[in-house]
Amino acid sequence: MTESPVTTAILRAHAEDANAAELAALAAADDRPRPPRWRLSPWAVTTYLLGGTLDDGTEITPKYLGSRRLMEVAVASLATDRALLLLGIPGTAKTWVSEHLAAAISGDSTLVVQGTAGTPEEALRYGWNYARLLAEGPTRAALVPSPVMRAMEKGSLVRIEELTRIPADVQDALITILSEKHLPIPELDEEVMAQKGFNVIATANNRDKGVNDLSSALKRRFNTVVLPLPDTLDEEVEIVRTRVAALGRSLELPDGLESLAEIQRIVTVFRELRSGVTADQRTTIKSPSATLSTAEAISVMTNGVALAAHFGDGVVRADDVAAGLVGAIVKDPVQDRIVWQEYLETVVKDRRDWADLYRACRELT
Repeated sequence: MTESPVTTAILRAHAEDANAAELAALAAADDRPRPPRWRLSPWAVTTYLLGGTLDDGTEITPKYLGSRRLMEVAVASLATDRALLLLGIPGTAKTWVSEHLAAAISGDSTLVVQGTAGTPEEALRYGWNYARLLAEGPTRAALVPSPVMRAMEKGSLVRIEELTRIPADVQDALITILSEKHLPIPELDEEVMAQKGFNVIATANNRDKGVNDLSSALKRRFNTVVLPLPDTLDEEVEIVRTRVAALGRSLELPDGLESLAEIQRIVTVFRELRSGVTADQRTTIKSPSATLSTAEAISVMTNGVALAAHFGDGVVRADDVAAGLVGAIVKDPVQDRIVWQEYLETVVKDRRDWADLYRACRELT
């Protein structure tokens, strides 16, 4: 895939820009029915997400490594009048998938509401340019549309990140939008009617349960797809390897620095501590408070690649990943440190080919 000079100068391009060549090739080869205002058919969107080879030989790189059926369900949901909620623990690629879905379906992944405890209702509905409001009174020119309102007018997808971080009374502003597909503007005695193609992709962290739970009325307006952690070690290793290589190119680090052996060890440590048992099922271990997601494994490995590139000989070794590994696991300086030290002494120490990792981590703890 060839990127333009403008794209390569950007630290992280939008999905529709970074993958423009793939999206164009899919659009040219796509002869299947497309829902209103969709750039691609549901089949082509799924192919874009999961990868494949087109009839003309174009290789579509996988954006998501996981269950095909889950992605088919997500895409099919967006082809209906029900919104899509991507649910999962941190690091299960919810935001990544939502961005690529919006890029493939609408050609625009930039209509985003970032949910926080301080997200106001205006972020989901509309606000006002108060200088114009005072000068002109309530007019259409003084109105500031939210990303949701703009998506309704365009007939495109809008993304709402971390929906359960938004206060419950603000969340409920979505109910009328999702059920009636219109947004009243009582100040102007008008309403915005959603154009065909409009829909909402929301993400939520199921570790946030109890923060701002969705009301039953709002839950009914979403089809929920739970994104799981990778099923196997090999699958998770491949996800980390692919993303680390892509991040390395973006950061202009030398090619080929990612070490498969170190990735396998990092992922093995994360999986064992998450599950509370070693890979051979022989030893029960305690789990730390940290999530230890695939995204955190990517971060640990990327940091190791940078250390090897800038302060080492270009080969990623245990010393390069140890600090990032300890930092990812020990979030609570008391309880997590105990868990980590027990794991080092009962598991890592006994693995002969892990002696270098044991030494490097012991020096830090």
